[in-house]
Amino acid sequence: MSQRRQPTRVILLGSTGSIGTQTVEVIEHLRRHGEPFEVVGLCAGGSNLGLLAEQAVRLGVPGHKVAIGRSSAGASAELPAELRGAVCGAGAAEALVRETPCDVVVAAMVGASGLGATLAAVELGRRVALANKETLVAAGGIIVPAAEKSGAVLLPVDSEHSAVWQCLQGRQGSAAARAGSAGACVPPMRCDGEVRRVILTASGGALRHLSAEAARRATPAEALKHPTWSMGAKVTIDSASLTNKAFELIEAHHLFGLEPERLAVVIHPQSLVHSMVEFADGSVMAQISPPDMRLPIQYALTFPARVEGIARRVDWLGLGGGNNPMARMEFSVPEAGRYPALAAAERVMRVGGTSGAIFNGASEVAVEAFLAAGGVG
Repeated sequence: MSQRRQPTRVILLGSTGSIGTQTVEVIEHLRRHGEPFEVVGLCAGGSNLGLLAEQAVRLGVPGHKVAIGRSSAGASAELPAELRGAVCGAGAAEALVRETPCDVVVAAMVGASGLGATLAAVELGRRVALANKETLVAAGGIIVPAAEKSGAVLLPVDSEHSAVWQCLQGRQGSAAARAGSAGACVPPMRCDGEVRRVILTASGGALRHLSAEAARRATPAEALKHPTWSMGAKVTIDSASLTNKAFELIEAHHLFGLEPERLAVVIHPQSLVHSMVEFADGSVMAQISPPDMRLPIQYALTFPARVEGIARRVDWLGLGGGNNPMARMEFSVPEAGRYPALAAAERVMRVGGTSGAIFNGASEVAVEAFLAAGGVG
């Protein structure tokens, strides 16, 4: 008789956001395919209490294991019955992480709001499925040493960093491969001399076809029309200016121990190649899949195993179709001077200290002002 596996216990931070809702889809998919996953805690900002209550019921999470970031949600009359007993306020997410035993914390809260809870998970030595890039941008100098001390691992959920991670696991003859351990190649790590360069791809965002001058005059409505990905407003606006890609450079710097000289960005509108790793001998490995965040989410949850996927697949046999983006893949170098955020990212990596927090804070304020000016909120 086969022994029944213990369930993987998950805390989901940012459950009502774009990554959070897709994580719920992935967990339900894994359950249907016999993978034992148990959600033991949920956290959301509080702007969509109805969805949060629905998730708590669907996933079997009791009210006292729900955290709500919005302090005003503490009034019991405001909370749906399913959320009675929830912890409310700025420290709710961190309290949930510290007080609830789990195996994986999915860090998907937007902006710097998830920093305290993510740091708590790292200090406790948890596996952290990291979807909040601002955590490493603002505090990579704190998070990475804390992970090295506690033994916590940072499993990338961003499609680009997941792609790099998967490519690094695929190399042969490396120190990690010789070690014979699946866990030998898990961030935070330091890439050795076999890795010559990591290239992150960028879709170019909604404004890539406009001239630099026209892009500077673009409205929020125009910048929010991302041609490939479905994401929240903050990330979508940052994608149009490549600020999001600048953040990802800093994130890769911390996750993989890469200097600015070993990091690069190319624009790839089809968003099929998610990143490439160039090795010392000139060989290049790339990770290719349709633009579907459920794939990197699932891989972070099931690592080191690969199980039946929920994400879309590449149609390799339909390359002749006129609408198949695989029929033609384009790559170009970002236009010099048009995307100052990329240069800012290099400076942050070199300066260190609090420079990443300043960069992250400036981006949050700028995007908020831009959206407000256009009547989008």
